[in-house]
Amino acid sequence: MICVETGNVADDAVRLAGGAAHTMTTIVEVGPISAAPWGSAGILPISWTYVRLMGGEGLKRATQVANAYANQLELPMLFYVLTILALVTRKAGIVFVILAWIFVIFRLLHAFVHVTSNNVNLRGPLFGMSAVVLAVMWIIYIIQIFTGT
Repeated sequence: MICVETGNVADDAVRLAGGAAHTMTTIVEVGPISAAPWGSAGILPISWTYVRLMGGEGLKRATQVANAYANQLELPMLFYVLTILALVTRKAGIVFVILAWIFVIFRLLHAFVHVTSNNVNLRGPLFGMSAVVLAVMWIIYIIQIFTGT
């Protein structure tokens, strides 16, 4: 809701200078200034067109792919950090490399299931196994750092 004060400019100047206004002013309420109460009405045709072009199935598929992409940035972030640390500290031995490839394979399988059948009974164990492999990699790295091996 937008409120506008009515009056004339001379009265406003007197009031700002600390004097008394000569006329009474009234507050007039003005309704919404756009068709979208919390944003620009210009976005409505874009959203409508997007929904019409994609359709229900297309929006579901786009959401599924977007969620799969987001999943590839969550758990793997710990993998990226660990891999960089292992390379910088020269702790990336053969076991680390093998586990890293196992992690990558599980993540690829997880993403494949997510964007195809999205079978949670299959996707969940793939995610769990990749998390276990990553945890083992972190444990091995921490042990190597503390023991100096």
